[in-house]
Amino acid sequence: MTFDSSCSSAEHPRVPPRALTSPVVRERAARMLRAAGDAQRLALLELLDAGELCVTELAVLTGDAMPTVSQRLRQLKTEGLVSTRREGKHVHYALTDEHVRSLLHNILHHAAESVGLR
Repeated sequence: MTFDSSCSSAEHPRVPPRALTSPVVRERAARMLRAAGDAQRLALLELLDAGELCVTELAVLTGDAMPTVSQRLRQLKTEGLVSTRREGKHVHYALTDEHVRSLLHNILHHAAESVGLR
């Protein structure tokens, strides 16, 4: 790794670069971000932030067809952003954990700031 020599060490103390995360972890993180990186899937995550919901409830809340919502949820589940719980014929979806919740809150807050809404 090389450093820009135009930056004087008198101006900035030399800080060793942080070790990069493994390529496997970076690829996994990229897949998760791609899954969340769709406005409609992000809306589903935002709805699930309030608590567990089934596909029917999510379809009503979003105004989308159940097959469309199911497909979006499948992508989110594949990447580990949502989990499921079966109750009879119904499958309930929820955010997987606090990491997902924190990521969701941070990105929405940052986006709101960047468009001047916070």
